[in-house]
Amino acid sequence: MTTIKAETQLQSIPSDAPEHCPGPESEQAGKVDSCAGCPNQSICATGQKAGPDPAIALINERMAKVSKRILVLSGKGGVGKSTVTTNLAFAFSFDEDVQVGVMDLDICGPSMPKMLGVEKEQVHQSNIGWSPVYVSDNLAVMSIGFMLPDPDEAVIWRGAKKNGLIKQFLKDVNWGTLDIMLVDTPPGTSDEHLSVVQYLKECGIDGAVIVTTPQEMSLQDVRKEINFCKKVGVPIIGVVENMSGFVCPKCTKTSAIFSPSTGGAAKMAMEMDIPFLGSIPMDPRLGIICAGLSSDHGRSFLDDFAESPASKAYMSIVDKVRAFIDDTSNLNSKLDVQAKPQPTANP
Repeated sequence: MTTIKAETQLQSIPSDAPEHCPGPESEQAGKVDSCAGCPNQSICATGQKAGPDPAIALINERMAKVSKRILVLSGKGGVGKSTVTTNLAFAFSFDEDVQVGVMDLDICGPSMPKMLGVEKEQVHQSNIGWSPVYVSDNLAVMSIGFMLPDPDEAVIWRGAKKNGLIKQFLKDVNWGTLDIMLVDTPPGTSDEHLSVVQYLKECGIDGAVIVTTPQEMSLQDVRKEINFCKKVGVPIIGVVENMSGFVCPKCTKTSAIFSPSTGGAAKMAMEMDIPFLGSIPMDPRLGIICAGLSSDHGRSFLDDFAESPASKAYMSIVDKVRAFIDDTSNLNSKLDVQAKPQPTANP
């Protein structure tokens, strides 16, 4: 098996391509405004009309083995989107019969390897494709973070190069058979979002979980994210309000941190006629585990601190995501995340 490095990929994309390059295989190659000034414009513009992208057939073949594909989105960075992705992944993987995959598309800020406790692992290539990194027997993850020679290395890529990597993640990673794929995306509505929607158009995206914090500065960008989903036809599973309060680890009482100046995510969801999945309070133990600052690094917060108000909020949200999936699939018996036994209180 061969170890994959980021710099060895995407050789077909010109290094001097403009930021919003449509790609040399696109029908718009050399013809759109972003091509102006590109040294490759005349070559692309005079080329033969590109046919269907052959990668789409390969993507469809890979994705045919993935039952459900869920995007995790946010309008702003720093609202805990990747933390929500991590805990959703752990929660669904509680049932050993459910195969879960996490695709980290936050190319410039990959955090899934560290949050899942596998940041020292590497991606390998074989004759059947790239092998994802396994957190457990039924939880796998793929991220550019595994390919960087240094975890502090900056990923300074133009849009075309990012899109090329997303395409390779979708067509070249050998996930095997998955019940659920969670796609952790960068904040906002960027090239990465457009690419994943385009590449999964034929096989379909089953829904999006949108993460925000209570204050209006976050909500104003989440409204744009919601409208993005509506415009491109991505079903919205619902909105999660993260960091809705602070849970004291001693007394477990919750105190408000961010003031919901305009009514918070619940009111916004009602106004925009989309489901509200729930509010998650802050628990400092969750941050410590995800940041790798404890011996529990890589373990599930939901498992180790099941009685935390944050854990209970997550499990309630997972139930609602499961209900959304069950409406359109036959996974009722497999996605029983409540099957994992919870500790009972001492009498």
